[in-house]
Amino acid sequence: MSFTVGENIGPYRILEQLGQGGMATVFKAYHPALDRYVALKVLHPAFNQDQTFTARFQREARVVARLEHPNIVPIYDYSEHESRPYLVMKFIEGDTLKAHLNRGPLSSEEIEKVVNSVGSALSYAHQQGILHRDIKPSNVLIAGDGVMYLADFGLARIAQAGESTISSDSIMGTPQYISPEQAMGKKELDEGTDLYSFGVMLYEMVVGQVPFSADTPFSIIHDHIYSPLPLPMDINPKVPEPVQRVLLKALAKDRGDRYATVAEMVKAFKDAWAEAGIPMQGTGITMRPGAMKPPSPVATPKTVEPAARTVAAKAPAKKRSPWTWVAVGLLTCLCLGFALAVLRNNSVTSTSLTATAQAATPVKVDTPKPPIPEGSPPPGLPQNIDNLRELVAQNPGDPYAHLQLSLAYWDAGEIRSSLESLAQAANLAGPTNREFFTSAQEEFQSRQAWIAVAGMNLRIIQTYSGKDLPEEVEYNFHESVYKASEDRAMPQFVFFERVDSADLPMGFIARGRYALFNGSLEDAKMHLGNAERLKPELFEVFLLKAEIYQKEGKMKDARPILISLSSDLGAPMWIRVMAEELLKKVP
Repeated sequence: MSFTVGENIGPYRILEQLGQGGMATVFKAYHPALDRYVALKVLHPAFNQDQTFTARFQREARVVARLEHPNIVPIYDYSEHESRPYLVMKFIEGDTLKAHLNRGPLSSEEIEKVVNSVGSALSYAHQQGILHRDIKPSNVLIAGDGVMYLADFGLARIAQAGESTISSDSIMGTPQYISPEQAMGKKELDEGTDLYSFGVMLYEMVVGQVPFSADTPFSIIHDHIYSPLPLPMDINPKVPEPVQRVLLKALAKDRGDRYATVAEMVKAFKDAWAEAGIPMQGTGITMRPGAMKPPSPVATPKTVEPAARTVAAKAPAKKRSPWTWVAVGLLTCLCLGFALAVLRNNSVTSTSLTATAQAATPVKVDTPKPPIPEGSPPPGLPQNIDNLRELVAQNPGDPYAHLQLSLAYWDAGEIRSSLESLAQAANLAGPTNREFFTSAQEEFQSRQAWIAVAGMNLRIIQTYSGKDLPEEVEYNFHESVYKASEDRAMPQFVFFERVDSADLPMGFIARGRYALFNGSLEDAKMHLGNAERLKPELFEVFLLKAEIYQKEGKMKDARPILISLSSDLGAPMWIRVMAEELLKKVP
């Protein structure tokens, strides 16, 4: 019997699914013996492929279950069902701190409650020798009675306790809140990593935005490690100088320069408010998605704006040496390593709150592109990058202007600038603008820019929330993710966990192919095995298996798979073509 709504799992009756992430699914359940609701956090089936994981799971669950604190979500029980481990936790009906921040600045009482509640919970856990490793507002739950709970100690601790097939890749910390040492992949972490993440939360509550925010994890991770902290008073003049001083210390790059304990940091923060002569209070800045980005102005009838929307639809694909910028400079290479490290040290947020309540239902926006004005350059004509930069400066809120600049960067071989401009364009277009994402996807597909195509396809999929994906959308998504995963720079621009949430088997395929070309053969086989267990009939499973055989020199094993794929009329055309190309390399 699987974990389905209406079924009984042990003494618990499953009532509804609350959320799903790359490593766990959360259900609301009822425990009739104790007459209470509980949250079941069911770990992914791939965990049980590690034969030692069950023992570690039980050992670490016992440790976390001993955390008895009024501001920590308690673990009631742990067990297995059909070889799938699950935790039984207190069901918290309410909201997250992140949702509150997105609605606007916190009041004096709310800030004080966060500082006291999270500080007390963290301090207690540290005294028990347990780190959280993923402190962020979405892991702070606010119950209906106003009590705040710090969630997910269980997953942060349990998943990082050993070497399970998922823990090394799917458990990933949130870049905006990650400490420099965690971003660098250091194994020996102490309380300082939680102090830093808590400090980012304090910065966000007081200043109005997180200190480092960008469109790619590469940029965020680099900033946490190297960039000076943006001075709170420069961003929000309402921040008192004593509070700024506390934030600078809490967010020091070097662990030794931060506060020694959570209690010390909390006291310093509260003393700073008293020193400033004002009560603890929220600022007048409202939270802005994509911090530090200019607001989108109301479009005015300028002749340059329609030109900004004139995308080079007919530009021919150009062959270029992919990602030459990765090799430019030691710093970039190091940062790439750090980006890959964080992708092995994060945790997927999965709370006992209703996930659907936190996600807005997409509404299709059909905004036709304006006609090309007379005298504008025709589609496909190369444009001067400086002119396009000026066009973006004149129309900072127009996604089509940013898209045109992104395409020009790509055609000039400036790959990183192209993808960063594309991310900016997509953010400006809004989460429901399927027409824009499709247009951008088509442009970059004509250039075989698979990372960009995969990113746009992920955004397109998000617009179908709760609906069946059209076959063409799924087809394009699979092709772009598979082909992009060969590129070393993929994790900087396309998050593996986002692929997981769209299609978990393809998430494992992407990890496997990435490992095949940029990591180890053993990791590639491990991820392939996870994908095969989830969806053995997937064409990409066979294609990746053939590529792994080729890498191993097992041509006799690769040949029949490739012949079968290339001749299977039921396989997607791109797989048949790719199989034919690979077959040419088999002697």
